[in-house]
Amino acid sequence: MSQPLLQVRDLHVAFGAKTVVKGVDLDIAPGEKLALVGESGSGKTVTALALLRLLHGARVEGRALFDDGHQVRDLLALPERVLRGLRGDDIAMIFQEPMTALNPLMNVGEQIAEVLRLKRALTRTQSAQEAIELLAKTGIPEPARRAGAYPHQLSGGQRQRAMIAMALACAPKLLLADEPTTALDVSLRGQILDLLDALQRETGMAVLMITHDLNLVRRFADRVAVMQHGRLVEQGATAQVFAAPQHAYTRKLMASRPERDVAEQPPEPGAAPVLAARDLRVAYSTPLPGIRGWFRQGEFVALQGASFEIAPGRTLGVIGESGSGKSTLAQAALGLLPFTGELQVAGQPWRHRAAADQPLRRVVQVVFQDPFSSLSPRMTVEEIVGEGLLVHAPGLPAAQRAQRVAQALAEVGLDEARFPNLRARYPHEFSGGQRQRIALARALIVEPQVLVLDEPTSALDVTIQKQILALLQRLQRERALSYLLITHDVDVVRAMAHEVIVLKDGEVVESGPAREVLHAARHPYTRRLLAAA
Repeated sequence: MSQPLLQVRDLHVAFGAKTVVKGVDLDIAPGEKLALVGESGSGKTVTALALLRLLHGARVEGRALFDDGHQVRDLLALPERVLRGLRGDDIAMIFQEPMTALNPLMNVGEQIAEVLRLKRALTRTQSAQEAIELLAKTGIPEPARRAGAYPHQLSGGQRQRAMIAMALACAPKLLLADEPTTALDVSLRGQILDLLDALQRETGMAVLMITHDLNLVRRFADRVAVMQHGRLVEQGATAQVFAAPQHAYTRKLMASRPERDVAEQPPEPGAAPVLAARDLRVAYSTPLPGIRGWFRQGEFVALQGASFEIAPGRTLGVIGESGSGKSTLAQAALGLLPFTGELQVAGQPWRHRAAADQPLRRVVQVVFQDPFSSLSPRMTVEEIVGEGLLVHAPGLPAAQRAQRVAQALAEVGLDEARFPNLRARYPHEFSGGQRQRIALARALIVEPQVLVLDEPTSALDVTIQKQILALLQRLQRERALSYLLITHDVDVVRAMAHEVIVLKDGEVVESGPAREVLHAARHPYTRRLLAAA
């Protein structure tokens, strides 16, 4: 290894009396890619945030010696004014939650341009054009138009790419990347990794990547460091660690691939589908440029001609790149978007009238991708899980409602014996995997027939992902639940799906039994997705 760009020595981080990072030692050389892996709560993100002193209320001890090309300085001892100059310029960070990291009151182009004006003294015109070029580099479609969009108007993957563009704006010497590809589909992950590789060759940038995606680590990282309970338990060259992991915890991580444990028998002949669509089409109005926009509007077709059926106790996997129409399909299935064509839930169509649709909303429920943003931070667990009963069973006495809440939580592996005072606690008091279990209990308490699972495990580390998938498989067998599974993770589809449809630019390009589609794909696009995975 050449002279290290960053040397971390005996790093300790404590919140009050609890020490969460314990004596971490790390070296990162210029141009090196180091992956920091471990379960949620192991201290990975806290370690990265501590290097830039972004942990309010934490006690940080140790040294973090950074070579900026002129001198070696201790990041943990620098005055705030000096450290502020290094942040975003010499050291940049990609945060895990783009929706909370991006300013909701500024469009993404302005946010990227602001960095360029502050750090590189570009003019407004220059910074605006450079922002568009940075968005284009990250593979975002229509970068000039997306630059004018606000964060809530972008998909999760597009928001993540906008934040990556912002972090790369000043060509930093060190990039701290906290789950930078979590919200991206497999082909876009490859684009981002190729982009980071190209920037490293151009600038010698080093990357400390925090991730739970072991496939990404194997493909991207030069070295890997494994973290458990705030300590580094193993470090080494990526190929060496994957080939012969020495620590028991490392071996556990390597063995945490999703396992298929679903009922394989075909549905009973003549069984009515619980969710069926025929020639489903969703379109949005768009403004037309010039004088034409005064008299009429254009149209953007997000989904075209989608047809499928889901039988009781079966899972339909929907895969495709960001912007392919997956989330649009999910929202149409939930009756949240106007559409043309046929779409029936338990034999009944959506009527897009609140009173008429309320019985169907009990039949089909949803589990979102990010449990941190889908659970209200102002409601207790009991209020969150029991909210559906207030709507669909308003006459239920409070004592029975509380009993139903406790049963739903116990069914997903959360009970008072393991989590004292569970129902009175708030979402921020739980880990990511526990929050996703709470979200699942909220959906199950009204006894639905169909769950729409929108990337239910993409924000979870590999061991927690395996637990959640095993839970979903058990619930499907016990309750004969049907799943509409939206995901970009091919391993999850292999473990869960009975049938698969592949979306590209809003159209179904391939469909069929999961084993046929995943092992003998006919369409070139499907083969490309599988190869990228």
